[in-house]
Amino acid sequence: MRADDGADGPEHQLVGVRFGTSSPFEQRFGYSRVVRVGPLALTAGCTATIDGVVQAPGDAAGQAAIAFGVGLGALARVGLGSEAVIATRMYIVDPGDADAVGLVHSDVFGQVRPVATMVVVAGLIDPAMLIEVELTAWAG
Repeated sequence: MRADDGADGPEHQLVGVRFGTSSPFEQRFGYSRVVRVGPLALTAGCTATIDGVVQAPGDAAGQAAIAFGVGLGALARVGLGSEAVIATRMYIVDPGDADAVGLVHSDVFGQVRPVATMVVVAGLIDPAMLIEVELTAWAG
C-alpha cells in the first residue's frame, strides 16, 4: 500500500501487514485475506470455502459459522480476536436465510455487538456460496 501525501516529495510506504490463505481467488485476483495497518484490520470477503471446496452446501447457517471462523482466523493472524471486531458485513443470496444467518452472528458476536449490515445480493462467485462476510477490527 502506498500513500501520496500530495507534496512534491517521495511517496511514503504505509506500515502494515498482509496475510493470505490457500484460497484460489487470492493469488489469481491479487488480494490479501487480511490487512492490518496500525490499529485497523480488515478482512476480505470470507466464505465457507475450505481448500477450494464450498462447505455446508445448502445450509446458510452452517456456511455463516464457517465464514465467520475464516474471518476470525484471519484476524488472529494479525493479533486480534472477536472482541476487536467493530463492524461486520454479511452478503446473503436468499432473504429467507436472514434470520438463520443473523442468529449465527449473534452467537459469534453477541457479547461484542459490532455494527452490522446484511445485504441480499443476486449471487456470489460460486453458486454454492450462500453467504460472504467481511470483518473490520480495531485494536485500541
